[in-house]
Amino acid sequence: MPRKKLNLADLTDQELMEKLRDDKALYQKLRFQHAVSPLENPMRLRQMRRDIARILTEITKRKKAAQSER
Repeated sequence: MPRKKLNLADLTDQELMEKLRDDKALYQKLRFQHAVSPLENPMRLRQMRRDIARILTEITKRKKAAQSER
């Protein structure tokens, strides 16, 4: 069952930072679990990395837009 994509453009800057912190913590937890015993779905690690990258991209995009407005 495909996951529903979260529209990052709709989130505030604070919500993005919280989501980034939560996702990084969850990713690290999953990596440790996978090192001890295999995860049921190891592709979840890849998806988490990509989600984190999407959040970081949105944050960077917003910072550059704010700098260009000055």
